[in-house]
Amino acid sequence: MAGCPAFSLLDFSASINPLGPPASVLAAIESALPALRHYPDPQYIHLRQAIADHHQLSMDWVLPGNGSAELLTLAGRTFASLDCTYVVGPAFGDYGRSWRGAGAELKTIPWQVDQPWPWRKLRSPSEIANTSAVQSSHHGLILNNPHNPSGTLLAREEILALLPHYQWVLLDEAFMDFLPPGEEQSLVGDLEKHPNLIILRSLTKFYRLPGLRLGYALAHPDLLAQWQAWRDPWPVNVLAEAAAIASLEAEEFRQLVWQWLPPARSALQQDLASLPGLFPLPSQTNFLLVKTTIPAPELQEELLTKCQILIRDCLSFPELGEDFFRVAVRTMADNQKLTQALATIMATAAPS
Repeated sequence: MAGCPAFSLLDFSASINPLGPPASVLAAIESALPALRHYPDPQYIHLRQAIADHHQLSMDWVLPGNGSAELLTLAGRTFASLDCTYVVGPAFGDYGRSWRGAGAELKTIPWQVDQPWPWRKLRSPSEIANTSAVQSSHHGLILNNPHNPSGTLLAREEILALLPHYQWVLLDEAFMDFLPPGEEQSLVGDLEKHPNLIILRSLTKFYRLPGLRLGYALAHPDLLAQWQAWRDPWPVNVLAEAAAIASLEAEEFRQLVWQWLPPARSALQQDLASLPGLFPLPSQTNFLLVKTTIPAPELQEELLTKCQILIRDCLSFPELGEDFFRVAVRTMADNQKLTQALATIMATAAPS
């Protein structure tokens, strides 16, 4: 459709950090090439210890995985024993895939992204199910923070207040690294006090390593031992392991990203808001959800065919449909190309 190779597109559809990968991570991958002659350590001792040290946890609370997809598949099996799991929608589509594959019941709590977060409803599973017979011990909850696709940052204290109401809570913190320590709302520090809490983290988005497929779960050792027994051996290859350890040591890179992102995001949000028919929502991470008066699939096609720019339509989020699109925050120069292209299209296209 774009008339050019995929690698030459200006891709705003994937929420990947444009500043990565860190040079130290690429060097670590190259240094690990001789290890391709050997199988990975099935226990991933060095990797688990590096992650544990990074989060100030015991190594037994860490399980690396082949991206979030593998870990969500394992989580689905755990939650399948419950009567139902609730998730606020719109939400990442892979939650549904994982729960369906495990035969687990998943119900969506609809949320309008420009309205307050439904905290009160989440604190009352009986209200969600519209029955007084619901027991918290038979239900689970999925949250992601910052929320994808809205970019909303949920308060740590509000999430903590939900934990007693559910047998299991899966907290997806895939985008939390984009917030500096003074602003992030992670529950990693509370993990050991709440054995029903499972936290998923990703190294691929912040460090720009999606091709290596690497994430990890933080949870009670008993649960992670069960997951380890369920899954195939060697889910993380030796190059991904080396990249992960080097990423966790890349403090200078993290500081660079934390300095770059807020002004870049703010400038992109202001530029988009200045265009008639576009209404970007506030975000605390590296992407913006934008409401549009022109159907998003039409905008996507126009940008792709005329400008070789790819944005993410939101048709995979039933609650959003064609009224929204999502864009990653890229470099200032890339962001300006996007807004200039959108300005041209919005000026010539009439709302449907």
